[in-house]
Amino acid sequence: MVKRHDALKIWQAGVDAVRADRVVAEQVRFVDAAVEIEEQRFAVPPGGRVEVVGAGKAATAMAQGLARAYAAQQAFEAPLRGWVNVPDQTQAAVAGFEVHVGRPATVNEPTEAAIAGTDEILRRVSQLTPDDVCIALISGGGSALLAAPAGAVSLQQKLETIRLLSGAGANIEQLNTVRKHLSRVKGGGLAAACGAGTLLTVIISDVLGDPLDLIASGPTVRDRSTAADALRVLAQFDPGVSLPANIYEHLHSVADTPEGAERAGKNFPPVCEAFVLANNAMAVDEAGIAAERLGYNHAMHCAHASEDTAEEVGRHLADMAVSMLNDSNAHAATAVQKPIAPGPNCLITGGEPVVRLAPPEKRGRGGRNQQLVLAAMQRLLEHEHLSREDRHRIVLLSGGTDGEDGPTDAAGAVLDAAVWQAFEERSLDIGDHLRRNDAYTFFEATGGLIRTGPTHTNVCDLRVVTIGAP
Repeated sequence: MVKRHDALKIWQAGVDAVRADRVVAEQVRFVDAAVEIEEQRFAVPPGGRVEVVGAGKAATAMAQGLARAYAAQQAFEAPLRGWVNVPDQTQAAVAGFEVHVGRPATVNEPTEAAIAGTDEILRRVSQLTPDDVCIALISGGGSALLAAPAGAVSLQQKLETIRLLSGAGANIEQLNTVRKHLSRVKGGGLAAACGAGTLLTVIISDVLGDPLDLIASGPTVRDRSTAADALRVLAQFDPGVSLPANIYEHLHSVADTPEGAERAGKNFPPVCEAFVLANNAMAVDEAGIAAERLGYNHAMHCAHASEDTAEEVGRHLADMAVSMLNDSNAHAATAVQKPIAPGPNCLITGGEPVVRLAPPEKRGRGGRNQQLVLAAMQRLLEHEHLSREDRHRIVLLSGGTDGEDGPTDAAGAVLDAAVWQAFEERSLDIGDHLRRNDAYTFFEATGGLIRTGPTHTNVCDLRVVTIGAP
């Protein structure tokens, strides 16, 4: 299990580097009647206050970091108060904050509780004055926790839409394009409602490439998409027009109007800035540093746009692992004859693939990371030249940095010699588990699940492949 331990240690180092409480506490300061972020200074006028709102899987930790920074203030007299919408099992007491549970754990969908919390956030920011500063704490998972259905669209109709798109394999850009145009708070809606003179958005990014209008569906930034874009997404994933009529009626009602542009560009606070304090690339970089400390010769890659399916990414990682293994074998065979530089024996990648779900009546349990690792295992079996010993030298791990992988209690899964051994003893059918999105059951039986609980951050997924010595 030593090899698994190394992979987990590398993965954990990446997660620890983007812990939201630490990142916010280190990068936000309250000094001399001003808020300072990334060497930029935003004054709080005399008599003004600082109102904090936010939502996401990391929102509690972000609030804790901000409260810690405020407690260390220097000559800062403006009061600080806040409200954040968070998932269950991530809440904690934070001085000056109301921490509102907006959804159950592992169910990343909007609820009536999320709507109530969003209504309170909109009420609070609408009562601010030009002398006030509003800080918005935004992280992944915010789309579900900032819920305010637009027009006559109901919560249930939004849920049907999200579930259809997610199950069909829509990526985050497609999902959030539709979400924004069915909402009063997304796509710049929160900023448009804000009466403060200054709106500062502090972001832990869970979208590759950090497009500000897609992270938590961009509640505080100008929206680049239109209702017509949302209709095009639905045309791709709902060709039979099976979704509720209200969804289409609402989108058509605004598709040919300037509604989207007005919401995203009109009546924003005079000062409106956004700062990404942590992202996937940061986690990948820190994981690489940890690998080097453990003596690995590592290579790194961070995706900057939406990835393919979990199966395709898993198969690609398996092929990369085989290539690294072959290089290792070649180096061992020739190094005694002439000195040559070894190739990498550790690969660290970041990204976020999509999963196409099996029909509900056939579907098992799992998440994109578990599906990815199981697909990689299937691909390694297809490399017939690999011996059993070769396969056992490969450790392949994939986990969500938020500690949640789909609707399960696992962050992801790991493949190593122990998992191979359990698989061989039980004669499990990998293909069947893949087809039914039932990777959780497979790795539960073989001891490959990674369970961390909520990590209080969220910057997509982190993958680690290591190759043991011959």
